[in-house]
Amino acid sequence: MLSSLRGAQRGGAGCKLWIRTFASGKIVAPPMTYISGEEMSWYTMKIIQEAWVTPFIDTSKWEYFDLSCKSRDDTDDKVLHEAVASGARIGAIFKEPTITPSAEQVKQFGLKKARGSPNGAMRRGWNGITISRDTIHIPGIKLGFDKPVFFERHAVGGEYGAGWKNVGKGRVLTTFFPDDIKEKPQVIDGRQLDNDMSAVVIYDNPLDNVEDLAHIFFTRCLEANIVPYVVTKKTVFKWQEGFWQKMKKVFDEHYKEKYLASGLLKKTGGDLQHLISDAATMQIIRWTGGGFGMACHNYDGDMLTDEVAQVHRSPGFITSNLIGKSA
Repeated sequence: MLSSLRGAQRGGAGCKLWIRTFASGKIVAPPMTYISGEEMSWYTMKIIQEAWVTPFIDTSKWEYFDLSCKSRDDTDDKVLHEAVASGARIGAIFKEPTITPSAEQVKQFGLKKARGSPNGAMRRGWNGITISRDTIHIPGIKLGFDKPVFFERHAVGGEYGAGWKNVGKGRVLTTFFPDDIKEKPQVIDGRQLDNDMSAVVIYDNPLDNVEDLAHIFFTRCLEANIVPYVVTKKTVFKWQEGFWQKMKKVFDEHYKEKYLASGLLKKTGGDLQHLISDAATMQIIRWTGGGFGMACHNYDGDMLTDEVAQVHRSPGFITSNLIGKSA
């Protein structure tokens, strides 16, 4: 494809401008699902595409979807379902930040209703395992962390997919019905509500893909010479114990010897360390030298990576990559 690399005189003798020329014209990009958002991110990507993408790259194999508030409203969210289906089929997605409209923005944009965040539908539709969020470092520019900081945020479960209802005084019974109808239902929780108004919330945390998250996390940290930590609030939220146990099992069976040989566990007592989420919040502020990674539940990952972004000067210096699994 590259036919020549020519030197052109510019500004006098001894000063050359090297120009690449292509025999076949534009580079043909492979198929990809492109999801556009709105506001500054949309405008920034418009400039980037017009200046640096369109003149040099043939993007005819890309499938474009407009996930602005107005587009979702006009299509009754059909565009979201089409984008998720496209991403699942192609397996390569670029998504600009999108807006989940507030009540004020519903009025401002003239929307029929306030639709929820599209991210949950995307993570479910693409069998999301983890959202990898890492600090970006630019040579010669001092940011917040000296060395890279890695994060794995569990891509499913937690409050984001919760069902809820505001109710009055009464009783709440949460019951699990197994797929096998021969098995007896199990009461998960029962409680008396004594307030005139209570918000009753229910959600679950799927754990089947935590082993996949663990392999992704420990492999990335080992390759980048980064010390790994697992973050939960399992001392209080006992149901989070399963996340830690699965992470620890994968580490012990597949990675511990490699980490010991690398010397990365010298400051952690020779083993994988667990951090309570409260402690992780404080350590992120203190460990500005970087060189650490954290894996955690969906909500903790959301909050803690926002803190990392603040320490590192801007969310613009943090990556956000959803890693999923083929069905």
